[in-house]
Amino acid sequence: MKTTVTTRDVDDVKIVELHGKITIGAGDLQMREAIHTAVSAGATKLLIDMKDVTTIDSSGVGELVGCYTTATHKGAKLKLVNLPPKISDVLTVTQLITVFDVFTNEKDALASF
Repeated sequence: MKTTVTTRDVDDVKIVELHGKITIGAGDLQMREAIHTAVSAGATKLLIDMKDVTTIDSSGVGELVGCYTTATHKGAKLKLVNLPPKISDVLTVTQLITVFDVFTNEKDALASF
């Protein structure tokens, strides 16, 4: 399955939807590019929707942290929504779940900005 990244806007929030694997060589660079493009264009509210992510590896987790750091340094807020159980488990084990604002649905995530 090919990894794809799509973006859409809801009011002033840029939603980055990830589909497929976020692993080394598959999806990690697409995610980085989408976040960098959004931040460079002036987006200050970013929401990464992970409901269609099938797998994430250490490279993908590292890229997620890198995107968070990039956004924060540029004065943007980056939050996560719709984590599949496997992804949630990885972030919990690595204790990164405490770094990110994580939401179970888009409505709550959007309201949090």
